[in-house]
Amino acid sequence: MKPRCGAIVQSDGSVRWIVWAPKADRVEVVLIEGDTRTFHEMTREQQGFFSFLKDHIPNGQRYAYCLDGGPERPDPASCWQPDGVNQASAVLRTDEFTWSDEGWTGVSREDLVFYELHVGTFTPEGTFEAIIPRLATLRDLGVTALELMPVGQFSGTRNWGYDGVHPYAPQHSYGGPHGLQRLVNACHLHDLALFLDVVYNHIGPEGSYLGEYGPYFTDQYRTPWGAAMNFDARGSDAVRNFVLDNVTMWIDAYHVDGLRLDAVHAIYDFGARHILQDIKETADKTARARGRKIHIVAESDLNDVRLLLPPAEGGYGIDAQWNDDFHHMAHVALTGERQGYYEDYVETEQFPKLMEHTFVLDGCYSPHRGRSHGGPDAGLPGDHFIVCIQNHDQIGNRACGERLNALVSSAAQRLAASLLLLAPYLPLLFMGEEYGEEHPFQFFCSFSDSALIENVRRGRRREFESFHAHGREVPDPQDEATFAASRLTWSWETDPRKAGLRCVYQDLLRFRRECPALRDYSQRSARMLPDAQSGTILELVRGERRPDAGGIIQAFFNLTAQPQSLPFQDLPAPLWTSEAPHYDGERRAGMPHDLLLPYECLVFGSPQ
Repeated sequence: MKPRCGAIVQSDGSVRWIVWAPKADRVEVVLIEGDTRTFHEMTREQQGFFSFLKDHIPNGQRYAYCLDGGPERPDPASCWQPDGVNQASAVLRTDEFTWSDEGWTGVSREDLVFYELHVGTFTPEGTFEAIIPRLATLRDLGVTALELMPVGQFSGTRNWGYDGVHPYAPQHSYGGPHGLQRLVNACHLHDLALFLDVVYNHIGPEGSYLGEYGPYFTDQYRTPWGAAMNFDARGSDAVRNFVLDNVTMWIDAYHVDGLRLDAVHAIYDFGARHILQDIKETADKTARARGRKIHIVAESDLNDVRLLLPPAEGGYGIDAQWNDDFHHMAHVALTGERQGYYEDYVETEQFPKLMEHTFVLDGCYSPHRGRSHGGPDAGLPGDHFIVCIQNHDQIGNRACGERLNALVSSAAQRLAASLLLLAPYLPLLFMGEEYGEEHPFQFFCSFSDSALIENVRRGRRREFESFHAHGREVPDPQDEATFAASRLTWSWETDPRKAGLRCVYQDLLRFRRECPALRDYSQRSARMLPDAQSGTILELVRGERRPDAGGIIQAFFNLTAQPQSLPFQDLPAPLWTSEAPHYDGERRAGMPHDLLLPYECLVFGSPQ
């Protein structure tokens, strides 16, 4: 059992510093008081660990490490970086915060409705605590879980978070450790879970000194963002524990309800036990000890349910995974875009497969990749899969960060919401989606190194060369105006169109909670209606027709901008329509029940 690294506060109030530095022969901890520095030589332990114990250390005490007499470096396991990524670390006493969420046990997986947000652009203040006044509005909407984009300390004050270099330290410009504790506590008091997006596949490009301490990285693999973390080569035991202790810390010290693991297809581990399995088992062990529900979800582009299967069946036991196929199918159908990876999703006939069998690419040929891709869903219920029509990647990785409402009509936005919330999967909303936020979500950063800044700018320009060729400029990611332009406006209350879209989300989320058929993630069937124009009406049936099964819901989606007729006679009045007048839609009293307006969703059924 390896010791946990960092400045660990002991039960008697003293602090023990533990650092893994196998590359060093001698390590000193430097205690900093203004311009005064006191050097203390650490005791060398086994396998490259060093330790030092001292009494009477106040909260916020600045400290650093010196390796073999070299320059001062922040702690790799620093829990607080109040002065930035390159400066001294600070001792953190997380137990000084008074929690009031004693009765909170979490949200069951089948009840999860995710709301992904970026702390810095969610409010004008851009802090953890500034989110708190918005929690009641999100709960009223029907959201059950906030998912924060990564909050580990990154360089500067503006970043998506995936360039973090201190994975234990909540971003100081967001409000630091105590700000995050206050936000989580407030979420629980509003019956909201809080998930953190965590990055275990790489470390950001500015302010990381891990490589000076030990073999945190490996040359055996490479990620698109830099060196891969070392989970299976020499020295990997300590690196694995660095990650597993991080999982435990978020659950114990911050009471988070789950972690979203970023891009697990870029987490390389060919050992007998994959690090993902260890992450899940660590979270489960901590959850049992705390009496709370903790969920581990993963982003993966492999379409491989090995992530979800239990270890006894050769899997890793992850609770749920993202399914980008859903976004891509909806996006292509509504926007007509077919470039890049969208070329795999141009056939609307694949919608029934998406709704019934989760993956479009389930081992079939992918024109974009030039090979077969993915595998079947193994019959797993839909609450193992998270889907969206917008997220930070799909918006922010566009040249100008346009949201869906900048690309499609209001009716198509309502249809997209209907596809998302009536589908047999766990939905994820991206901040502002629920009311059609008009501000984009662009790629931004605030690095200090001029060469790195220019490399990022050059990379963005190269990625969107065709965009440049049409005479348009890609926003400068380093420009503060790019960040400011991505901030939410919260303008739905005075705009009937936006208020109507928000009502669509609110009503459908209520429908999901109250309708048994929509709470059944296993019973579903779908088809493209054969008599519809060019096969562009999708029929989705949720639930079972047995009298004791809770009724069925039958939804029809017009995927075109033209009105279409349903090939049925004597249809009853629909239970719901996306084109209702109070949604700012076009359906009026007296219109035939078998008429589907452009981009309309009609719902029929017998919910119990």
